[in-house]
Amino acid sequence: MTAPDRPRPSPGATLAAAGAHAARWPWWLQAGVLYLAARLVSAAIFMAAALHQGVNPWFPAKPDYWNFINIWDARWYGEALGNGYPSRLPTDEAGNVQENAWAFYPLFPVLGRALTGLTGIAPAASLTIIAMASGLAAALVVYRLFRELATHRTALWGAAFFATFPVAPVLQVPYAESLNLLLLATALLLVVRRRYLWAMPVVLLMCLSRPTGVPFAAMVGLLFLHRLFTHDGFRGRVLRRRGLPAAGAPAPVAGGPSGAGGLWSLAALAVVSAAGALAWPAIAWATTGDIQAYTKTETVWRGHDLVPFKPWFDTGVQLFGPVLGLLAPFAFVAVFVLVMMSRPVAALGTELRLWCVCYVGYLLAFLHPQTSTFRMLLPLFPLALGAAFVSRSRAYRGTVVLMFVLLQIVWIVWLWTWAQLPGGGDYPP
Repeated sequence: MTAPDRPRPSPGATLAAAGAHAARWPWWLQAGVLYLAARLVSAAIFMAAALHQGVNPWFPAKPDYWNFINIWDARWYGEALGNGYPSRLPTDEAGNVQENAWAFYPLFPVLGRALTGLTGIAPAASLTIIAMASGLAAALVVYRLFRELATHRTALWGAAFFATFPVAPVLQVPYAESLNLLLLATALLLVVRRRYLWAMPVVLLMCLSRPTGVPFAAMVGLLFLHRLFTHDGFRGRVLRRRGLPAAGAPAPVAGGPSGAGGLWSLAALAVVSAAGALAWPAIAWATTGDIQAYTKTETVWRGHDLVPFKPWFDTGVQLFGPVLGLLAPFAFVAVFVLVMMSRPVAALGTELRLWCVCYVGYLLAFLHPQTSTFRMLLPLFPLALGAAFVSRSRAYRGTVVLMFVLLQIVWIVWLWTWAQLPGGGDYPP
């Protein structure tokens, strides 16, 4: 006689068992596997889109995955890696500055050149490896940052939102976003832990990876003023002398600086951040002899000079008409203020909320809104934790991830895939 067959477990039970087993992994393995799984999904979307890629400026139709991800700005980073930066700004016959490599910050191509020199692999492969490794490292640091404010489960969901964000596929292509986010997340983690001196070299490197130095310096400066006039500063000392508690006093950080020493370390970080923010424009000036070399190059892509805030109103008028278009930027700001005042976002703490406010302020002042704006929202990744704070429901959190993945398809097919517009060119991702 044979023993009766055991019933096979249902797919749901199998999935639950696998989840329970994965929950016993160390945090770095859980966060890393989650991120890599997200990148595999994005790779599948890239490969599917590549099958529909037609004639384009870079390669034959229907390219393979590796060629397909090495387009758009990846070509400019390759130019900076191979040929460096021009000592004279290229101009047309009328003297107008033309597109050139000065718009692309140097840390990413410098690391690519070093890796190529050490290994002998192709420059495009070096940039791709650095981008992918930086994206994985960024995901781990993002988790550690979120873990400062949330439970393991919620921090992991926040990291999942970060990994699957609609423009997250850019973290696996030869763009500097992944490297910049690694340095930005590390700097924010050190600031949250009040390791201000340790943050200084990280911030300097961050300022040479992408233009996030100005909002970071503003964030640190405002944080210094906040600390100066609350618990760590003059008001706090007056209250303590009177035997009164300082309202809003932050909890002490183990091993972090406190009192006047920590306050002035924060002030020093603000100065270093401001200097770092000006470093790349200063290098462009010193190399080309033109004090506006960086800004002239940046504004080539927008087709007109930089006038703070004006492009948002111009774009609003184009999209919504002369009346609603002028009101649209104010409506956007009002919605953003409501989001920042909401309970889930308030739980992010002073540092991360200040960063989000300063970065959006920077975008409003200096960004020309276009299709690349979606990609430039990635530094607002702390809001992913705020989204995880909205509800503990698995249905809600799973739906957010699913919607993000579906929007990845939209982003890749609409913007990454090249299709010539009637007037020439295509919308950049």
